[in-house]
Amino acid sequence: MAFRQGALALAAAAIAPLPIPEGPDASHLPSFVGAPFTAQPVASPDPPRHPFMAPNGRSNLHVDAYQTDVHQGLGPLGKGTRRQDTFLEGDCGSVTFDSAGRIVTVCVGVEGPKLVLIGPKTLNTLAFMPLPPRQPGTGGSAGIFNDFAGGGYFYLDDKDRAVIPTTTRHVYVVAETSAPGFRIERDYDISGALASNDKIISALPDWSGRIWFASVQGVVGAIDPAGGAVETLPLDEGISNSFAVDDGGGVYVVTNKALYRLDADASGAPTVTWREAYPNSGIAKPGQSDAGSGTTPTLMGSDYVAILDNADPMDVVVYRRATAVAGARLVCMSPVFDKGASASDQSLIGTASSLVAENNYGYTGPLATENGATTTPGLQRVDIDDGGQGCHSVWRSNEIAPTVVPKLSAAAGLVYTYTKDPRPDNVDAWYLTAIDFRTGRTAFKALGGEGLGHNNNYAPVTLGPDGAAYVGVLGGLVALRDSSGPAP
Repeated sequence: MAFRQGALALAAAAIAPLPIPEGPDASHLPSFVGAPFTAQPVASPDPPRHPFMAPNGRSNLHVDAYQTDVHQGLGPLGKGTRRQDTFLEGDCGSVTFDSAGRIVTVCVGVEGPKLVLIGPKTLNTLAFMPLPPRQPGTGGSAGIFNDFAGGGYFYLDDKDRAVIPTTTRHVYVVAETSAPGFRIERDYDISGALASNDKIISALPDWSGRIWFASVQGVVGAIDPAGGAVETLPLDEGISNSFAVDDGGGVYVVTNKALYRLDADASGAPTVTWREAYPNSGIAKPGQSDAGSGTTPTLMGSDYVAILDNADPMDVVVYRRATAVAGARLVCMSPVFDKGASASDQSLIGTASSLVAENNYGYTGPLATENGATTTPGLQRVDIDDGGQGCHSVWRSNEIAPTVVPKLSAAAGLVYTYTKDPRPDNVDAWYLTAIDFRTGRTAFKALGGEGLGHNNNYAPVTLGPDGAAYVGVLGGLVALRDSSGPAP
């Protein structure tokens, strides 16, 4: 471990937000479509609080360690919903919240990533820290618009520290300072454990505090946070997404070939507990970063783990996640969307028994949605049958969400996505869209913005503790919040 305490601290006077540029037709777009929604809470058990991560809903891109994409609190209900945005010259995808409610995010631009501290009500930039820039010649087939390594996935720990994989094959632990500002508190150098052309895709702690990481070339490792020792396990299969961890010690990783459960052995080294190959067409469909599953595994309740496969059409696939099972590990498979038009690079929303999948087929980069163009519909809910003996489709929405990670508000009963309808006038209008979780009907749409700068490009919707919906976009960050209604 290379340890550099106080190696870098950057602070600035609060910088007021500048608006993300829009086209001349933006002012003619409807700011709201639909009607206010009355909250209809749905049951979705909150995963256990991870002892080494910020509270659920505040810690990482997928909400919690189980990667459920379910927020327990409210999001906007369409009651006087208003928009703010801030131009940060980068896509602020992973949005987390410190114990003071401030936004901690990594914004990834063409030049590279930066860590940013933002005031949630004003969107003022309170502090920022450049992170190592993109490295030429590193492995993986992803282009710059679907390359999530080097900060796209990070997490906020239980001490308000951002734990960030860098483009230089280090893992930074960055603390906040009182100025406000940032300070590198620890620097774990794992470059010796990876090839020089490899990249870290994600890092998360297990319930014992080891910091696990996965690389795009298929190396999974665990860092002893005390001494910095690194143990690795080469899976020799590409990895394009994050992973999930549970309170039983399981670490769930999906490669472009199979879903794995890994556990640490007595020495802390990663070991394979089980491996399940999933159906795969072998094609990197338009809308995917590689020829495999585009999902981070989603843990459901205490029993299941779910992914989307890469069949044609693709399937929701659910497995039993225990270390050993009596009978088949596979619970069910359910096809979603249409043959020749199904692809996803977004994770499933997962309650204890329901999943929501999104179709990204046709997104080949930002140009795919320019000049009024868009991608293939829709979103689909699939439920596990009572008794875990199969699964079935509940509803299918024809809303078009080119690349967003959708979220469910359990308190509201709404699925929030980010949509773009085709337009013959060549205007590029992006909307935060709320879908009734029970019925699949669209409740309302609130304008996120117009033009290329408001394309979210794989970033998620994140619901804040203040009840706002935040969307990372190519130009920075958009916030949509109700001006009236119940407190979050």
